[in-house]
Amino acid sequence: MNTVEKINLILKKANISKVNLAKYLGVSRQMVYNYLDCDDLSKIPNEKYQSLLKLLDVNNSEEIDALEIDNEYIQRVGSKIFNSKKSLPKKEEIVELTGLKKEEQTVITDIVFLLKEMLNEDKTKESLTTMTYFYHFLQAMGNTKELKYILGYVSKAAGYIKPNEFAYEEDNQYIFEAIMFSAMTLYNNGGASKSKLAESHKRWEAELERKKEEKLSRTQELNTAKVQALKELGYTEINEHNASEVFTKIAEIQSRKI
Repeated sequence: MNTVEKINLILKKANISKVNLAKYLGVSRQMVYNYLDCDDLSKIPNEKYQSLLKLLDVNNSEEIDALEIDNEYIQRVGSKIFNSKKSLPKKEEIVELTGLKKEEQTVITDIVFLLKEMLNEDKTKESLTTMTYFYHFLQAMGNTKELKYILGYVSKAAGYIKPNEFAYEEDNQYIFEAIMFSAMTLYNNGGASKSKLAESHKRWEAELERKKEEKLSRTQELNTAKVQALKELGYTEINEHNASEVFTKIAEIQSRKI
């Protein structure tokens, strides 16, 4: 196991996501992927490299290689991420825009400036909640392409771009926008009411609950497979020495059900 692989193992055991590590280092999530997808830590800028060493509680890469990854160490590393979340970001921890094109830097800067202005103008909890929902929207957009169509619809409805401009799959975007217009027209003209839509909302709630239960079921199934894999292999836990073997066994156990 090389140094980068060991770092990835530590992050996994400490339950530190790439997003949280990116926030800790003050870089984008993509930059974190770039850092941890290479075999050479020298490619990481020195400032970020030193921050990573600080997180791992070591002074150099040789100490990383010699680390004993026990529960005490994992908790110590994980607590640093947790504590960093509770404090306001320092100037040097703000997300870097280096490596992005000028227009990309501009749009990110504009978004951050606008969000800041909105929060400054409205100190109510509602404003913060709206920003949180917006963050959730961006997170979900990678898995639901229709969310991009919503952004396109809003841009067109607000007059920022032409109605016949399509940046995504034209036919799908066209259909979605037409449906959105019909729904908004119905809503704005008073053709909808809570009582009329109660059953529809209940069906939606049931669908969300079903998806939640499916997710929990998959998690439980994976945990059960992990326990069974450890038992069949004669191990009590997953560690750096047996991780590959255990994951292979988990995949084998799950394939038995196919």
